[in-house]
Amino acid sequence: MTDLVTATIDLDSLIEQVKACRHCESQLPFGPRPVIHMAKSAKLMIIGQAPGRRVHETGIPWNDPSGDRLRDWMGLDRDQFYNTQNIAIMPMGFCYPGKGKSGDLPPRKECAGLWHQKIWHLLPNIELTLVIGQYAQHHYLGDRTLSLTSRVKQWRNYLPKFLPLPHPSPRNELWLKKNRWFTQEVLPELKLQIKSLHAKTVGPQR
Repeated sequence: MTDLVTATIDLDSLIEQVKACRHCESQLPFGPRPVIHMAKSAKLMIIGQAPGRRVHETGIPWNDPSGDRLRDWMGLDRDQFYNTQNIAIMPMGFCYPGKGKSGDLPPRKECAGLWHQKIWHLLPNIELTLVIGQYAQHHYLGDRTLSLTSRVKQWRNYLPKFLPLPHPSPRNELWLKKNRWFTQEVLPELKLQIKSLHAKTVGPQR
């Protein structure tokens, strides 16, 4: 059954509800600041983990060294990347979860349950979803027994709907050096996919 909210609300109104969400406020060391970036016309979805500290401070998704590398992987400049008419950005956790013992804490699990299905219902034009990192892949690609490396190696099996990627964080430098096939095989395909989608819809920013 269609959720009553998604049956009666438009995407802009839902985004405002997401940005006003305070569901996990008591669990967030720096308070809530949900980050989401999209328009109904988007054909590409990017699903990552959760905002880092810098993204939390600016409110701009992927506005950090990880984002710089992701844009390089995709062959896009900042204007193209942040054009919501073409690209939607939705993390697994919308708010910065704080620091853990080794890097940021995992994304809050509540966000996907509360919001993802409602958002997908209002994005009818998505053709390809980049599923970045293990948390997004576990949620959207199933089979949690697979390692991230195994899943990314099997990237052809997920096309044309999904393309799994490692996180572009500088912390993954060693992984990239050990898995040079990713640069040689996956990134050229990623750029081709992006180029094809970009050619279909090039519009002004919201």
